Amino acid sequence: MQKTLTALVFAAVCGTPTEALSDTLQQMDVFTLEWASDPQVAPNGNTIAYSRVGYDLMSDRTTASIWLVDDDGANHRPLTDIKGSLARWSPSGDRVAFVSRTDGGVQLHMHWLAANRTTPITQLTETPRNLAWSPDGQWLAFTMLVPKPQKPFVELPKAPEGANWAPQPKVIETMLYRADGTGYLKEGFAHLFVVPAEGGTPRQVTSGDFNHRSNFAWAPDSRAVYLSANRRDDWEYEPSDSEIYRVDIATGEMQALTERYGPDVDPALSPNGRYLAYRGYDEELLGYNVSRVHVLDLTNDTSRVLAEDLDRNVDSLQWRDNQSLYIGYTASGLGKVDIVTLSDTRKAIVEQLGGTSISRPYSGGDFHAAGGRLAYTHSVANRPANVAVVGRGGPNVLTALNRDALAHKDLATIEAIEFPSGLDGKMIQAWVAKPPGFDANKRYPLILEIHGGPFAAYGPHFSAEVQLYAAAGYVVVYANPRGSSSYGKSFGNLIHHAYPGGDYHDLMSAVDYAIDEGWADSSRLFVTGGSGGGILTAWIVTQTGRFRAAVAAKPVINWYSFVLTADQYNFFYRAWFPDLPWNVPDAYLARSPVHFVHRVTTPTMLLTGERDYRTPISESEQFYQALKLTKVDTAMVRVPDASHGIAARPSHLIAKVAHVLAWFERYDTVVDGD
Repeated sequence: MQKTLTALVFAAVCGTPTEALSDTLQQMDVFTLEWASDPQVAPNGNTIAYSRVGYDLMSDRTTASIWLVDDDGANHRPLTDIKGSLARWSPSGDRVAFVSRTDGGVQLHMHWLAANRTTPITQLTETPRNLAWSPDGQWLAFTMLVPKPQKPFVELPKAPEGANWAPQPKVIETMLYRADGTGYLKEGFAHLFVVPAEGGTPRQVTSGDFNHRSNFAWAPDSRAVYLSANRRDDWEYEPSDSEIYRVDIATGEMQALTERYGPDVDPALSPNGRYLAYRGYDEELLGYNVSRVHVLDLTNDTSRVLAEDLDRNVDSLQWRDNQSLYIGYTASGLGKVDIVTLSDTRKAIVEQLGGTSISRPYSGGDFHAAGGRLAYTHSVANRPANVAVVGRGGPNVLTALNRDALAHKDLATIEAIEFPSGLDGKMIQAWVAKPPGFDANKRYPLILEIHGGPFAAYGPHFSAEVQLYAAAGYVVVYANPRGSSSYGKSFGNLIHHAYPGGDYHDLMSAVDYAIDEGWADSSRLFVTGGSGGGILTAWIVTQTGRFRAAVAAKPVINWYSFVLTADQYNFFYRAWFPDLPWNVPDAYLARSPVHFVHRVTTPTMLLTGERDYRTPISESEQFYQALKLTKVDTAMVRVPDASHGIAARPSHLIAKVAHVLAWFERYDTVVDGD
């Protein structure tokens, strides 16, 4: 019903008859997309709760509701008419706790299934995160910021009543003072809280000037919680080092269970409480690291690594029973779930995990298991994520969230390709999106679209941006060059202290492959990418003049300035460079596109959010001004109120694509001889 009303409003307000009936994806179709995330299986395995996510046309925001579906796909219905997310089943399966925004802020809510009643159970002043039930069903635990009272730096005179004085200055003394997507941070620390399941006043369990933001696990007796935290005295300067702690709920006493230098995260207790599983790796200050599955036997304090032969980063884990776990990871751009036993055997059970990144075809997805069923977000190239389940045979896809929006659309076809890099012959994986109505006897203009990260991965997943580019008549090629995740530790670290570099050759080989296959017109080449892809786009135009036009979205242009203005500046210089910038300035300059701006001849647009604190807009400003001074065609698109995740608001996603296409079309005039 909600989607139908949105479509009617869209048609009345925005859609022309021609656009409304178009067979290809149109810009305003973005508002009709929905996807599943965070599936949660009821304790008996018969029902799955999940977040049904979409875009609201009038508020221009992401919106989410909790829906239920039976494990055979029947009885698909909303949990309640209250918007919410982070649904968590009670141990008995009679209630669902979740988080929802109210006039009083973000609160915990409880829904009783038998009575079909929902009510808020907290009066919180900050946003709760990482919600989990105690095994006895008596408590809910969550993490939440505790603001730190600040004494005024100076005492200023008060303005007279009715006077219009300027705002008072902000004084910043913390290491991390702003975060992309959040803005300037409240001073304080995240702590663990518990609240009675029937509602009441939350009680803070952890203490100290340390953050306790991680996922956590209850002990089977409901008397303790296991969590990850960095409680070093110098935690601001060692951001990657954390340990697993056992926290006594009654006293708050904390006992460290690990002591390795490196991150130990995502603790999970076996059902009998004997084994503690967690993810982590030894910190070597590499750009790309591979998290392993560690299991600590709490009866004898011995630890070992499972699935050590799996040279892929384990993203998530959950116990299946006392002798085996589910682990999630990405291999060759595609999400997978395996069963790993304590005797170290491994069996694949899911191979299409993903579909939750709507704007660009990134890998990643969610899964959860209970009652002999495992539910997950199911990914295919022509649809955003649906809910699927294994355990009744299968896998069986239970939902069809975009049947109404996309079934009648002629979408781009996505094909996997593989080719040797022109640099050293290393095999590179990529995908090509062929436009609707693709004619094998015709050559098309090509867009090379480059992922960010750089330690991330594209895959055969639905992407609104790729589909819109293809609908405009372009062949779109997107690759996982060296440095991409999901191909192992060695492949990821081929760009360690050398980015951008060899990845440039991998990307150009992708373009050459598309030309050699007869898909692309070699005289009509275009390039774009965001974040890490924006860096590589800017780098490409300093290395070659093959492209008619380029759009570098949210790029890094000057590594020296980036590591001193980015929100995670205590991390980037450590992992991505050999030393601080003033100690090795040449290492920063040699990899900065601005250093080679004199080589650029390609018309290049810069596109960045004005509230981007990850790759601040000052980076784009530097390249724009340098290109202007060297008389290269350029434009700077500043997206108001947008952070690094430009596509967080659907109108910004649409605007991004529209500006990219308009820039390319300006330089795609076909003349004789083209």
